[in-house]
Amino acid sequence: MNRILLSVSIAAFVSVTDSGVPVWIGASQAHAVQASDKERFGILPDGREVFLYTLRNENGMEAKITNYGGIIVVLSVPDRHGKVEDVVLGYDSLARYVETRSTMGALIGRYANRIGNAKFTLNGTTFQLSKNSGQNQVHHIHGGAKGFHQTLWNVDEEESEPGRSLVLTHFSPDGQEGYPGNLMVKVIYTLTGSNELKIDYTASTDKPTVMNVTNHAYFNLAGAGNGDILNHELYLDADRFTPIDESRIPTGELRAVSGTPMDFTKPGLIGSSIETDDDQLKITRGYDHNWVLNKPSGSLGLAARVFERNSGRVMEVWTTEPGVQFFTANSMSRNTMGKEGKPYGPRFGLCLETQHFPDSPNKSHFPSTVLDAGRPFSSTTIYRFHVRK
Repeated sequence: MNRILLSVSIAAFVSVTDSGVPVWIGASQAHAVQASDKERFGILPDGREVFLYTLRNENGMEAKITNYGGIIVVLSVPDRHGKVEDVVLGYDSLARYVETRSTMGALIGRYANRIGNAKFTLNGTTFQLSKNSGQNQVHHIHGGAKGFHQTLWNVDEEESEPGRSLVLTHFSPDGQEGYPGNLMVKVIYTLTGSNELKIDYTASTDKPTVMNVTNHAYFNLAGAGNGDILNHELYLDADRFTPIDESRIPTGELRAVSGTPMDFTKPGLIGSSIETDDDQLKITRGYDHNWVLNKPSGSLGLAARVFERNSGRVMEVWTTEPGVQFFTANSMSRNTMGKEGKPYGPRFGLCLETQHFPDSPNKSHFPSTVLDAGRPFSSTTIYRFHVRK
């Protein structure tokens, strides 16, 4: 089953030249990134330069994104009094992202989340992926050893709009981490005048493959490094979730949240049930599960809403994806030193990773993640901010 094709702000697709090299074909907005919106972020061990790009709007909101991993390094958002504060966890330097292989704020792919036993069968052929997850490293997670979060993305400076949008592209060759197909991916970050950080994903392949992309930002609406997120109020528009086994692979069940600590259909404090004596919470030592959104897959709709009382900040998550992974940074080390020298620790951030379900390639009743040649993939997620008085 092919994934539903959606319209996005900038259409793009991939063609293959006579030499076999995929290239982008699409409309260019003929904008160049201004020097003031671009600064040097560091140098990779192989000598390649990495840059930091700043997006701004007229409301004082600011996003700083690097082309290494497509990482959202800074996301500054006003509170109810107009005070602007950074609400995403991360590091001050490129070296720390490289050293820790961190997923904080990064683009995740080819396949976000887990694939059981690091393999799947597609059209009668079994593909063995790299193994980098689970006890004895038998499963596959976040695209493998060389996922999108450890990739230096290309910046389309002609198509990027100065201070407003950043266009990143990446070519993943056939066989990388075991995945079939030459894959070309484009990601557009846009900061709107409505205090939205919008992420548009498009991709094309030259042979059938599977794909599931997301962004792995860790949010704290009280400000990055300002304590844990247990007093954040969460709403999830999801009546079901996908329970996991001891190795954190979905069992295949779509279980009702009603009567369980997984029920956020009415807004509730994250900390109110996180320590409940529940088998699912014991496996992950907190929340780290995929919720099945109530909205139709492929339609843009509200997935989640988070509210932090002291600041008044509200973040809404809108997406075309059918699921969202809610994660509470349960195993983050207390020795983690974040931006501005602030220490992080367990549950200092929350992730709402919009996605297709984990292990979908091995669960035929889950929404399909198959991407066929000639049927470009597209997906949109919006992080929308406002305040309550």
